[in-house]
Amino acid sequence: MPRHKTIRIGCGAGFQGDRIDPAVILAAQGRLDWLVLECLAERTVATAQLRRLADPGQGHDPLLRARMTALLPLLERSRCRLISNLGAANPISAGRKVVEIAAELGLSLKVAVVIGDDVLDRLDPDTPTLETGQPVREFGMPISANAYLGIDAILPAIATGADVIITGRVADPSLFLAPMIHAFGWPIDDPTLLARGTVIGHLLECAGQLTGGYFADPGLKDVRDLAHLGFPYCDVGADGNGTLGKVAGTGGMITLRTVKEQLLYEVTDPTAYITPDVIVDFGTVDLIDLGEDRIRVENADGLSRTGTLKVSVGYRAGFIGEGEISYAGPNARARAEVAGAVLHERLHHDLPDLRIDLIGIDSIHRTDFGHGPDPYEVRVRAAASGATRELADRVGLEVEALYTNGPAGGGGARRFITERIGIVSTLMPREDVRSSVVRLSTDRAPGPVVPGAAQ
Repeated sequence: MPRHKTIRIGCGAGFQGDRIDPAVILAAQGRLDWLVLECLAERTVATAQLRRLADPGQGHDPLLRARMTALLPLLERSRCRLISNLGAANPISAGRKVVEIAAELGLSLKVAVVIGDDVLDRLDPDTPTLETGQPVREFGMPISANAYLGIDAILPAIATGADVIITGRVADPSLFLAPMIHAFGWPIDDPTLLARGTVIGHLLECAGQLTGGYFADPGLKDVRDLAHLGFPYCDVGADGNGTLGKVAGTGGMITLRTVKEQLLYEVTDPTAYITPDVIVDFGTVDLIDLGEDRIRVENADGLSRTGTLKVSVGYRAGFIGEGEISYAGPNARARAEVAGAVLHERLHHDLPDLRIDLIGIDSIHRTDFGHGPDPYEVRVRAAASGATRELADRVGLEVEALYTNGPAGGGGARRFITERIGIVSTLMPREDVRSSVVRLSTDRAPGPVVPGAAQ
């Protein structure tokens, strides 16, 4: 028998830099059982690994302190549990930070940390990549390899009774699916129930996108009070079907159109959406408009999980050098074009992938489509990748030199260098990935490691 009739799960973050105040509103007013913060992307993990290499105490979400300081008191008051992948490349450090912040706030809580997604030591450099079929080794020196863990890794952490569960790389929908399985006692080999929970997780995982953020297009798809966008929750039943909603009075909207767009977001094959837990067929999903920002989600179905896990591999890919300068007034476009031609002549021999954009004219579509008169102002942007920092820096130096060596009236020059992190994907046999759980608490020293099942 299920332990609950329904549970309410809310999403308080859809990416690493997401707003904090909608999560605060959910925690304070949403009457949630679970709050999920989904804070990772492929490149996020790789850049987090770079931060960890520079400082062993870093590598987790940069907004961890701000998020936890705002949310932990509210979660304790409402007895809502939190689960998040903001551990990124250093979940243990993140868990310790949560305990530290809770102690500073005078709160008593338990934290469970899921580890095991880091598989860099087991990565076969000869394994083919999903993107091109070329072996991993041909893309450069890997700095990270993180397997997408699923519910197998999260459920033992939930079973500890922890108030806060911190993970590294897990599949986004799994963050939402695991609490459903725990609440309702679902068998983890029932593809229909897992598919239904995964669809709800996929709809919630990007937070404000579901309530109209990514949907908004003025005059075509208007969204009310976008500046105060509310984040969504779902009331999920023991049958795996659920009703989406948001806190009354918050901005945005939940409609059939916003839900349909999010359902297909980042989906290659809607009849076979592969996660670590199940393969979902979105073609079976029914959406029912209940009015007042409430959409019913029913009847998803799927197939049993695959025998492999996706692994996201980050590698050092050199540096990107950038430079920008503006031209304004009469003949601005012609002067900007001359500046671009000078930069091309001086740089393209050594930096063959040099890109020069006239921002506001051709920086997105590479053409102005024959539009109208010359603009009053144009900003020139040049960018190129270089194997070394010194080579990449030439871009910015040449842009700055246009102050006195280029066409008249250039101003506002800026230059940047960014280490470039490349991302490729591969597959790893499920049995080669093993997770475990570390328990932490404000009341005692770190607890023992709780073994997890092979994925």
